[in-house]
Amino acid sequence: MCVPSVGLCRRSVVWLLAGLVAGSALLAQRGGGGFYGGGQVYVPPGTRTAREIGSRSTGTPEWENPRGFRSDVFTFARLRYDAAPRPPGGRRGGWTTDLPDADLNLSYRLQQLTSLRVDPDARLVRATDPDLVNYPFLFAAAPGAMGLTAEESVALRKYLLNGGFMLMTDYWGDNDLANVERLFKEILPEHHFEELPITHPLYRMVVNLREKPQVPNIHIGLKVPNSQVHHRVIFDAKGRLMVMGLHNSDDSDGWEREGENYDYFEKYSEKMAYPLAINILVYTMTH
Repeated sequence: MCVPSVGLCRRSVVWLLAGLVAGSALLAQRGGGGFYGGGQVYVPPGTRTAREIGSRSTGTPEWENPRGFRSDVFTFARLRYDAAPRPPGGRRGGWTTDLPDADLNLSYRLQQLTSLRVDPDARLVRATDPDLVNYPFLFAAAPGAMGLTAEESVALRKYLLNGGFMLMTDYWGDNDLANVERLFKEILPEHHFEELPITHPLYRMVVNLREKPQVPNIHIGLKVPNSQVHHRVIFDAKGRLMVMGLHNSDDSDGWEREGENYDYFEKYSEKMAYPLAINILVYTMTH
């Protein structure tokens, strides 16, 4: 789908679905070892790709696309939101949470398990960057800690209303949820969040998901005891999915930490984090 007004295009994608649920035959754990730490990392202002940042886990895979496909690829783009102050009382975390391993591991799994050509470097982008329009998929980590300038809010409004999609994960509890709700009242004042029902076609797009998966942080488990996962979404006036927030779940840890612990990989990365992410990407890139 192309949106000429902002140059935002989704090219036709042919997905290779067979074998995705087979598990270890294709989705084998990479790496192996212990916990390597997490939290935030300093990223110089001019850094453009996740590949420029050293792994904070067990390393990230590398691959090359055929010469004719090097520009005609899907690119995982992460929102850099460090221009505005953190929200008052904002929790730990921020835009670099799970960077770079989450971005590069998910990109690798996409090109491994589908016929989609995927950028091996991923992208770091600000809402106000002119080339944001080149990336129909935008990821925001730890939005409970997100602050935006007025210019960034306007830029995201234009991006989302003109065909863009934004995915958020790793925000927990009422305070994080309230911050996200407040931000989007400024970004999309005429729209609102709603819970996506498990009967929605997104949950059957590639893998048939019968319940909404809740992915814990590998090191400390679920961050809010007895918390329930919620998939909060915003549709545009025509019913297109613009925003999806995976509240009370750390899906990007499932991408980032897949090589550190086999039990975690088998239970959460393989069976929850990757299948849901691929369902989301397939659905949003084709609808």
